[in-house]
Amino acid sequence: MTVNMKFTWLFSLSLLSFTVQRCHGMSHPKPSCPYPPSQWCRSLEIAVECEVQKQCMELNAIRPNLAIPPVEVTLYYESLCPGCRAFITQQLFPTWTMLQHIMTVTLVPYSKAQELPSANSPFTCQHGAPECHANMIEACIIHLAGHSAIHVIFCMESAADVLSAAQPCLQLNAPAVSWTSIDSCMKGDMGSKLMHTNAIRTRVLSPTHTHVPWVTFNGEYTGEHEDKAMTSLFHLVCQLYKGGKPPACTGAQVKLDRSFCSTA
Repeated sequence: MTVNMKFTWLFSLSLLSFTVQRCHGMSHPKPSCPYPPSQWCRSLEIAVECEVQKQCMELNAIRPNLAIPPVEVTLYYESLCPGCRAFITQQLFPTWTMLQHIMTVTLVPYSKAQELPSANSPFTCQHGAPECHANMIEACIIHLAGHSAIHVIFCMESAADVLSAAQPCLQLNAPAVSWTSIDSCMKGDMGSKLMHTNAIRTRVLSPTHTHVPWVTFNGEYTGEHEDKAMTSLFHLVCQLYKGGKPPACTGAQVKLDRSFCSTA
């Protein structure tokens, strides 16, 4: 990886590069900062509290033209499908982390599940009851956690045990959302309604999906786009975006403040 690309990568990771220790006048978010890095620039108040106002201004300066629509990426998947898990963790989340200002991500956990006329077990899933449970957990997280949901889903799908990771991943990445609210969603009507909505969205796909992960771009599926997405979703999103390419796509160097710690 070249020096230029290293700078681009660091800058694009939602200011994660600014978690370095305070040294020679460069500050880092206070230990009391209650927000994850993905939220530091969501508002001026948060930026001030986490002491990253300057970095947020630099990030905003290179954001693309908001008048240009972002690339809409929709993933239809199963929570315990090995291929889906690999795509989420190796392609989707890293790409979104770097290009979130020119793309949107919609997650639809359902795929080959089936609705049944039974109150006790309304769904069956390709990978059994644990997958139905995980699908509903993720549907509730997507519904309740908003912008932070993708972080929680990535955390879960990266874990050895998706179900066991759900609660700690939620607490780490979306601390404002209680596990009680997720549990209430799953056990109440909301969870079933969310899954029913996902079932309808999956059934009306055209062409009909034949496998997962199934990815659409701006509402459309093509085999060519799928092949490119499985190889490098990052390059495909850069290619599909109609506006000026952000530095992450072009490899252009972004100058950051440099700071050193003396070893003398």
